[in-house]
Amino acid sequence: MRAIGFTIIWAGLWVGEIQAVDTIVAFGDSTTAARGKLRVYAGCLAGELKKRGRSVRVINAGVGGHHTDMARRRFQKDVLAREPDVVVIQFGINDAAVDVWKNPPATKPRVSLKSYETNLLHFVKTLKARGTRVILMTPNPMRWTPRLRQLYGKPPYLVDDSDGFNVLLEKYAAIVRRIGQGQKVPVADVYAAFQVHGKLAGQSMDDLLLDGMHPNNRGQKIVCDLLLKQLASPK
Repeated sequence: MRAIGFTIIWAGLWVGEIQAVDTIVAFGDSTTAARGKLRVYAGCLAGELKKRGRSVRVINAGVGGHHTDMARRRFQKDVLAREPDVVVIQFGINDAAVDVWKNPPATKPRVSLKSYETNLLHFVKTLKARGTRVILMTPNPMRWTPRLRQLYGKPPYLVDDSDGFNVLLEKYAAIVRRIGQGQKVPVADVYAAFQVHGKLAGQSMDDLLLDGMHPNNRGQKIVCDLLLKQLASPK
């Protein structure tokens, strides 16, 4: 938790003032997790806040392949036990995934929209009850690549549509916005920001992705900038 600033006097000598320290936990899946030399948004956030004179510890609690059912099982250990001041939550890509590559093919998302909403509400309400600041993030949209077409190029996905890998994911993003509004917590709308980028002349969402799914350095910087704006705004 945030340390309260106070002056230490030891043996009659002034030692100095302990500055308030924020602990921020980035709670998410592989789009949050560390990825080689990529500067993921958690690292970017720590660096940018330091430049602004903020003494901040950013803990990356992203785990590749995780959806909100899995995240709920590690919520106590990876989030609550860290006693954070701020928690950034981003899930959805794995929740919305329909594993059509399996034999037989899956026909439903790994986590239903209802369960996704229930899980996110559990995270938000638990943190709010502890006085922890929450920032929700929508998942980033995805783009087709040859590899992703090979794995997921079946209904319900639309292979001939450039946005066809997001037919379900956009509904999960909408849930995040709805929870943000209902719970009065800020939402960093990564999904919308990536879409806006892709609609500008001479640009594409491909500019922001490593492999059609995970944000590259440019994409991570957009995420970081969105969070910086939220952190700079009143609670």
